[in-house]
Amino acid sequence: MKTNFRTSTCGELRLTDAGKTVTLSGWVQRVRKMGGMTFVDLRDRYGITQLVFNEQTDADLCAEANHLGREYVVQVTGKVNERYSKNANLPTGEIELIVEELNILNAAQIPPFTIEDNTDGGDDLRMKYRYLDLRRETVRRNLELRHRMCIVVRNYLSDLGFLEVETPILIGSTPEGARDFVVPSRMNQGQFYALPQSPQTLKQLLMVAGFDRYFQIAKCFRDEDLRADRQPEFTQIDCEMSFVSQEDIIQTFEGMAKHIFKELRGVEFKEPFLRLPWAEAMRRFGSDKPDMRFGMEFVELMDVLQTGAFPVFDNAKYIGGICAPGCASYTRKQLDQLTDFVKRPQIGAKGLVYARVQEDGSVKSSVDKFYTAEQLLALKEKMGAQPGDLILILSGDDTNKTRKQLCELRLEMGERLGLRDKNKFALLWVTEFPMFEWSDEEQRLMAMHHPFTHPMNEDIPMLDTNPEAVRADAYDMVCNGIEVGGGSIRIHDPKLQAKMFEILGFTPEKAQEQFGFLMNAFKYGAPPHGGLAYGLDRWVSILAGLDSIRDCIAFPKNNSGRDVMLDAPSAIDQKQLDELAISIKVGS
Repeated sequence: MKTNFRTSTCGELRLTDAGKTVTLSGWVQRVRKMGGMTFVDLRDRYGITQLVFNEQTDADLCAEANHLGREYVVQVTGKVNERYSKNANLPTGEIELIVEELNILNAAQIPPFTIEDNTDGGDDLRMKYRYLDLRRETVRRNLELRHRMCIVVRNYLSDLGFLEVETPILIGSTPEGARDFVVPSRMNQGQFYALPQSPQTLKQLLMVAGFDRYFQIAKCFRDEDLRADRQPEFTQIDCEMSFVSQEDIIQTFEGMAKHIFKELRGVEFKEPFLRLPWAEAMRRFGSDKPDMRFGMEFVELMDVLQTGAFPVFDNAKYIGGICAPGCASYTRKQLDQLTDFVKRPQIGAKGLVYARVQEDGSVKSSVDKFYTAEQLLALKEKMGAQPGDLILILSGDDTNKTRKQLCELRLEMGERLGLRDKNKFALLWVTEFPMFEWSDEEQRLMAMHHPFTHPMNEDIPMLDTNPEAVRADAYDMVCNGIEVGGGSIRIHDPKLQAKMFEILGFTPEKAQEQFGFLMNAFKYGAPPHGGLAYGLDRWVSILAGLDSIRDCIAFPKNNSGRDVMLDAPSAIDQKQLDELAISIKVGS
């Protein structure tokens, strides 16, 4: 690390360096004056070193140090000395630097928040001054982890014969997926590029070209509403393979996941990851990305609770319960909080029924008056509940909607009981997704993944008779209730691809207009192929124990899709609009 400005970094000096004369450069984190001594914590990317200025030795130098402000950029030269009062919390905590020379490289204004792990800056302020936020060790560590993960991924895939190929950022629009970000063309006025939502069709063309193992750490863009695990621009580890089955792909990328955990977290998975068909995941957990760090599986209760005495249950299409272990002692206030939780507009349940299993094995319920003691004991038996457990029940006339509500309740209880430990990892594959889903907005079937997903071979005959029952040869990897990647076997037969476009409501002319380049390529010999894309941002956030992907991205957008540091998006000059032949219409 030796340069003209430093011989060492602020994180590398140890007691074995005592007596050496060294030069350090960095930022002033804090200044402390104690009698005739001034102590300065000097920080760079690598750590912190304590500097010592002695008034008795050099009064002028000490006076200059007393005028240093936070985040001043300085260069110091001095002798490494053993600290009298050691700091076990710092790797450099056994030494200090007795400063002999001080050179202020740049003064600094007082920053708007403290550059420390526990900062006093709110989210908006830190995003506005992100370049300051990145100086904090906690944020920097996330980017270092991201860097290491990219190296691990590249080495793993390269060792398996994958080639890294860059695909274009300016492509044609494919409105079948999420909303595109569009880019006007000055040279082709009235026409637009789109930023890629993924390199999907391009990597398929690479398979047609004979590049049988491709990968790319690719920037992708989707103009969709944001949440904790979404940004308008994100990075995915994009991969494609030829002459493979689903099993080949799962084995390859399960191996990658295990390798990532071993290299970056020291966690070894010796057993194969669990695999759940989509329909089973929805039945047992109400989610296609179930958190498997804890139990509380759904139990369907129509047979024991539809007795003709309680109309709410008798008229329900679905009744499901979960068993919260050891929660029978919940107070009425806690139960009311849970009821309010499931009634939130974003969840939408009408109410919550509970039953406590008493220490003597009897059951007390919020609907006692509608059921006999024997019927409540039957409920306990069906749930597999033990004394001290709390049974929580939801019902509704829409099975899928009620299961999703019960899923939210399950996750909330897992959180309350401390079962969603960020240092525990549960991974699984969800397979056999539905091929299509109905869109009320479009009034037609839509591809659940994308139009190039291959149906499961045994379901192909149903494309003509019952397309909604067709399952896709698709798979998602889930970690701790978060989808970290997904993919599918692709269609490589032009006739089957044309059939898929027909079911999705494309006329032959529209299919040719939007995807003719791919369908034409298939005519020249497309191999069987499939792939997967991992979300790099999501992977890093899980490995770092973060609740949001934002802190593992150097310059993220806020929840409104804005870069508050660059003040983007923003208006552009009229001259630029004229060059592009674009007029702006603001409003609804």
